[in-house]
Amino acid sequence: MSNPCIEQLESIRDFFNRGTSWLTAADEAFAPSEGTYTAAQQVAHVAQTVDWFVAGGFGSGFRMDFDVMDQEIKRSTDLAAARNWFETAMDQAVAAFGTATPEQLAEPLDANSIMGPVPKSHLLSAINDHTAHHRGALTVYARLCGHVPVMPYMDMPEP
Repeated sequence: MSNPCIEQLESIRDFFNRGTSWLTAADEAFAPSEGTYTAAQQVAHVAQTVDWFVAGGFGSGFRMDFDVMDQEIKRSTDLAAARNWFETAMDQAVAAFGTATPEQLAEPLDANSIMGPVPKSHLLSAINDHTAHHRGALTVYARLCGHVPVMPYMDMPEP
């Protein structure tokens, strides 16, 4: 029997990885302007935020020390490490959502959480939206680096 939560998370992972496949070590330090995240930092931020949503729903709660979290991302300089973090974060999300019962997914988040008292299942949409947002930002980075972004939703045949 398939698990729709796992299927959605695997689609998110696949779309992000395919949509950012143009990134190489040569691009990891690129930032479109001073004060913005580099390509590697964008990937690290996505990973950190997947962890953040999972902890918010199934772990210690939402971290609210955003300045500290931002400093963690700003120390990220290695694209391979950021990609590994993303894979680990997605694996943990799959584990959390994959083992949650329908009743657990229907449980509301803490009313004082950043998302309010919505069901934990809403975290899937939040992960999807946030990951897609940064995948889109990285598409702009690709064009600024002279790359042609790939279609994130499917492999396209060579012309």
